[in-house]
Order: sequence, then structure tokens, then C-alpha cells
Amino acid sequence: MTISQQDTYELNNGVKMPVIGFGVYKIPEEQMEATIGTALEAGYRHFDTAAFYENERALGDALKKTDVSREELFITTKVWNDDLGYEETLKAFETSLERLQMDYLDLYLIHWPIEGKYTESWKALEKLYKEGRVRAIGVSNFHSQHLEEVLSFATVKPMVDQLEYHPQLAQKEMRAFCDEHEIQLEAWAPLKRGAFFDDPVIRELAEKYGKTPAQIVLRWDVQTGVSTIPKSVTPERIQQNINIFDFELTKEDMERLDTLDTHERLGKDPDNFSFDD
Repeated sequence: MTISQQDTYELNNGVKMPVIGFGVYKIPEEQMEATIGTALEAGYRHFDTAAFYENERALGDALKKTDVSREELFITTKVWNDDLGYEETLKAFETSLERLQMDYLDLYLIHWPIEGKYTESWKALEKLYKEGRVRAIGVSNFHSQHLEEVLSFATVKPMVDQLEYHPQLAQKEMRAFCDEHEIQLEAWAPLKRGAFFDDPVIRELAEKYGKTPAQIVLRWDVQTGVSTIPKSVTPERIQQNINIFDFELTKEDMERLDTLDTHERLGKDPDNFSFDD
């Protein structure tokens, strides 16, 4: 399965999304410029943020200071739970766009499926998409029942579902559901903050391929057809995380990694979550 750093996944509307991106969750404002500069130099062109991260402006500032053109970039942000609803989402979009200092977004996502609110937000995303304000729209942390509700009334099919995804949470049912409905799966927390790097299978494969545990996991991501957005502020790791295109995991080794699936989460379960605690 030959994949290159420049390769993309084609979304169901024809828009092409990079197979690997760069997450900016919890990157402090004062570190953003140097971190983004390092990421761009390493070859990242997809940057994933969210209103909730409170660093959209810092990301926009950092990108403005580079010589990489807007057309070369793929920028994702997300509407937070407090801004769900039709008019609220439209307003939140304008706020995010202003913070990012951009004229359009490449991908806009509903961050969480807050019951009773996300359907109206989806209608707002459709409006933004039809007006050409965003090139692709999708969701984050949506399970099949949430997506089925959206699909029951949508005039524009979701293009992306961003889920927690790593070998210990392989999301096989959601992968099958998304494949069936031509929705691109994207991985957040793909490295689970290194929580399983000491696993014997990961360590053995890292030694076998001469790669880091993170590189083994990220290669597994892209070989399963999932877009992935690792995050780091360490220059060496930023470079290592994108250096996954000069080797290929065998079918047998992919299957060994599949056996690590224990359904263990780092974040909240979309089927049972609350932000009140």
C-alpha cells in the first residue's frame, strides 16, 4: 500500500484532505508560532483546531507569518457545544473565521453530538457549505445513531467524522458505517498520549521496522484508510510523526496491531458523556 506524504483522501464531494495533519489542542499561544513553523517545514499542510481550544487566533497569526499560501493549506475548526443551534452556529463560524484571519475554511465540524441541538447546527453547516464559505463539512465524536439522524434529513451528506482512534480503540463498527456511507474517518488522539507505547507488540514492531512506536501507530492509521492528526510541540517528534511514508506494515503486522483493541478511551464516550462534571 504505497502512500506518500503528499497523498490525500478524496471526500464524498471531491475535496481532497491530506492523509496526515497536525493537531494544535493545548498548544499554548506563546509556542504556536515556533511549533507551526516547524510543522510546515516538516511538510504538514493540514492544521486542526477548534473554538474550544482557544488558540484559533494564535494559529492564524502563526500561519500569516509564513510564506506558505492559503491555497496550500487545509484548515479545520469546530463549533463548540455552547454555540450549537442554527443562528448560534452561523455566528460561531464567523467568529472562528475572524480569529483565524481567513476568508473560508476547508473543513468545519460539529464538535460533539449534544442531543437536541446538533440537528439545527447541521442545517447551519449546510448553509455555509452551499454558500461556499467552507469546502467540506462534517462532525466529530458522532456515533452511528447520531449520523443516522443527520442523514435522515440532510441535504448535504457529512464528509468527515473525527473520532478518537488508535490501536486500543479501533472503532471497527464506525469504520464500517463510515465506509458504507462514504464518510471519511479521521483520528484524534491517534497516539493516546503514548499510553500504549510500552506494549510488547508495539515495541517489537518499532524495533523490526527501525521506527518509533508513534510512527508504527500512525502508519497503522493511514494503512487503515484513516486520516490522522498527531500533535506535538517537540521539533524532533513533529518531524518523526510525518516521517511514516518510507515503510509499509505487512498484512500480518497490521493484524497484530488489530489485536490490541481493548475499547479503552482517552476521552469521553459519545454514547454517554457530560461536560458538567
